Amino acid sequence: MDVPIIQGTAVPVGGDGRYDNNITQSEFSHLNESSSPGRPELQQPMGYRDVGWAGLFVAHLIAMTVVITTNMGTGAAAAANGNGGVADTDYSGVYYLVGITAVSTMALGSATLQFMMKFPVELIKGSLVITVALSGVIAILGLMSGQLFAGIIGVAFFAIGVCYAKSVWPRIPFAAANLNTALTAVKANMGVTVIAYGMVLLALGWSILWFIGVGDSLSSSNTAVVFVLLVSFYWVQQVLSNTVQTTVAGTIGTWWFVPGEASSCWSSAIQDSFGRATTYSFGSICLGSLVVAVVQALRAIVHNARNNEDAQLLVCIIDCILGCIQNILEYINKWAYVYVGLYGFGYIEAGKNVLELFRSKGWDVIIADDLCDRVLFMVSLGVGVFTGLIGLICVSLDENLLGSFDLGDDTAQAGFFIGLVVGFVFCSILMNVVGGAVNTVIVCYAESPAEFQANHPQLANEMRDAYMQAYPELRL
Repeated sequence: MDVPIIQGTAVPVGGDGRYDNNITQSEFSHLNESSSPGRPELQQPMGYRDVGWAGLFVAHLIAMTVVITTNMGTGAAAAANGNGGVADTDYSGVYYLVGITAVSTMALGSATLQFMMKFPVELIKGSLVITVALSGVIAILGLMSGQLFAGIIGVAFFAIGVCYAKSVWPRIPFAAANLNTALTAVKANMGVTVIAYGMVLLALGWSILWFIGVGDSLSSSNTAVVFVLLVSFYWVQQVLSNTVQTTVAGTIGTWWFVPGEASSCWSSAIQDSFGRATTYSFGSICLGSLVVAVVQALRAIVHNARNNEDAQLLVCIIDCILGCIQNILEYINKWAYVYVGLYGFGYIEAGKNVLELFRSKGWDVIIADDLCDRVLFMVSLGVGVFTGLIGLICVSLDENLLGSFDLGDDTAQAGFFIGLVVGFVFCSILMNVVGGAVNTVIVCYAESPAEFQANHPQLANEMRDAYMQAYPELRL
């Protein structure tokens, strides 16, 4: 009988090839006695997955480095000759704002994680109420300002929000139990947040370098050139983000099955998971990231085409279609990368296997609920608004902070915008750690509730009770 390994822990396979979710406590204990984690003969066969896509990503980075270096050299030469260029603009004010808001985001993000641990139910309920309330505010403002269309849209979204909140309200305890379990696992392995912050810094550095090096090329009338540049930008950002997700999946999987190897700030589980994500599974990460990056680049070009008043309806239709495609791809990705991190499958095989797992369990309704995702988005937005205010205060205290950009009356708005973007993006990646942990918990609970009961009985009891209350018609 084949025995797939999750971080070195054997999990029996049923006769149909899927994982057996009815493993007994005695069977699990026997497995632990007969096979300690890390024994080579029981480990998942190591091998590079989707390696061609990793090669393509590296080749693309080399090509972009050449382009960026060349363009920066050209801009510096133009500045030296008095013709203007990237070298004659003082970016120190921007760097200062980014630094201040980045530190604030880290502090707020850490405090938010502690708050989420204590009040998961209240956070989920609050996010639902706030979302519905915002729709109502938009409707009222639209009608009061005479914008009938905006008011009607606001009313429609308010009505939809109320119906949605009413339908999912009984499921809040299960979502809260998932969130609490995920946060407990993350708290036991806080090193994953260090990796997330490292990826944030790489993303920030790449964004600054990319913009300075190739920003001028975005004004090109050659749509193909612009498309390639945008794909490059989004691809790198996606790879960094999905590397975090895959690392989190592997770490939480170890915490689920072998908690002794995933119960410290920089546990062996974190190191091993990050090592696999950046080597064996890196090609799978690059493939899934490229698919989303291409759609994002197409959407950016479509948004730019809205300036053409002759094709507004067609542009809106295309943008709507691309938006739906992007949502579907991101939905598949968030589950596929759980299997990539847990088992080392290739990207396509991982997506098929995890969706088949949910289909066979009848869990479509569970994975369709985005209550935890809503909480994480609202937290990121709230932190972004707060750091935006910090940016606004900074430029108000020092009017020359962004003086080299000659913004005039828009300086305050620019300070707020920089703080908002930095806070939202940084916090989103940090919350992505929690989101990845929640997704992994859902997958592991669908597959192996017995192991959860054996290793984390208190959390398992809470999740089981909440599950039976929210979904009495579904079996474990």
